[in-house]
Parts: sequence; structure tokens; C-alpha cells
Amino acid sequence: MINPGTALLRLETTSSREGLLDGAWWPRTRDIATELPALISVLTTHLGPITRVGVEASAWNDLPSRLVVDGRVVHLDSDPVGDDTVLVTRGHNDHFGLLVVPPGTTDDAAREAMARAVRADNVTQAAQILIATTPEPE
Repeated sequence: MINPGTALLRLETTSSREGLLDGAWWPRTRDIATELPALISVLTTHLGPITRVGVEASAWNDLPSRLVVDGRVVHLDSDPVGDDTVLVTRGHNDHFGLLVVPPGTTDDAAREAMARAVRADNVTQAAQILIATTPEPE
């Protein structure tokens, strides 16, 4: 079992950024203050300083307006992006879209959704990826 606050992340491996999504993130809880710092730290290592994160406020518990991560202030915006997407801003205007795999998703479904999201030729919206990879109830 992976602990809350551990970043489970996949990024597109090419620099083309032609797909609809640039990566996928699988938070373990809906507590954004616990989950987001690890994601921002990892993304900063790969992409450079992260300045803003846009999320659907209704998808998270107690959304603050900012967090301090590794000594840097990161602003959080409540955007109507859907609870299946997070928008990360590097610098002033460079946006990265990440699929958000819901907490509680099975390991197999999460791996499949994340793999689909990071394909360079992906043209499928995040919500449709999650629908396609969620197993039917038995």
C-alpha cells in the first residue's frame, strides 16, 4: 500500500506534447494539502518551478488558495477542469494537463488509465479514459 502524500505520477516521455494530456497522477486521498506537495516536488524536478495548480474544488477536501512547497509558494485555483484533470502551470503561461486517477481505483485500472494518458498520440479526454479503464461491477 502506498501512503498518502506519495506522488504516483507518469509523464509523457516525448517532448512533442501532441497528446491531449501530458501525464497522469494517482493521489491516494482527496486531501489536497497532503497529496499535492509531493506532486509539485516531483514535477519541479522534471519541469522546473511550478507556479499554479488548477483543480476542481468540489473534488477535494478543503482547497487552500496556496501551499508552500520546498520553500516556494504555489497558488491553487479552483477551475472547472473536472475532477478527472489537474492543470499545472510552469512559469507564467506554460500549462500541463494531468489525468487524475481517483483515489480508491484498483491497481490494474489505475495503471491502464495512466498508460493511456501518457501516450504521445492520445486524443481521448481524461473522463473517457477513466470510463474505459474502470471495470464493470460484478
